[in-house]
Amino acid sequence: MRLSDIIAGKILELLESSQEGTAEIARNELANAVGCVPSQINYVITSRFTPEQGYIVESRRGGGGYVRITRVQGDKTSTVMHIINSIGTEMDPSSARILLNNLLHAGIIPYESAVLMDAALSEKAYVSLPQSMRAAVRAAVLKQMLMTVVTKG
Repeated sequence: MRLSDIIAGKILELLESSQEGTAEIARNELANAVGCVPSQINYVITSRFTPEQGYIVESRRGGGGYVRITRVQGDKTSTVMHIINSIGTEMDPSSARILLNNLLHAGIIPYESAVLMDAALSEKAYVSLPQSMRAAVRAAVLKQMLMTVVTKG
């Protein structure tokens, strides 16, 4: 398991154990517990806990500094529509996988759907396309699959 997955897992555990859906994290403490540097904690937070993925991140630096991550609660349709609108015109395979993991953990898509969507968004699925087109096609396919979740699910 990659270090970023371990860090994200720890943060998700904190969120899930909170009644309010909020985790307050001291970067240094989490970094010590996981065995990394605080900048790796920052990387995971900025890449996996974004507003597009349904999180609000507040940060305070200094001696008593912390990061507060709040999971935005909303209905399935509005959450998925918010995600669709935030995807943009291109999506790399890594970002697609992170998004799918977040949707899975949020209970928006079932495991079986996440596995199928991951396969459809993988780099192998686009190998016959020119490199310059892959990210745009992947984003369009992801948006269409998410629209199906909203309209059929």
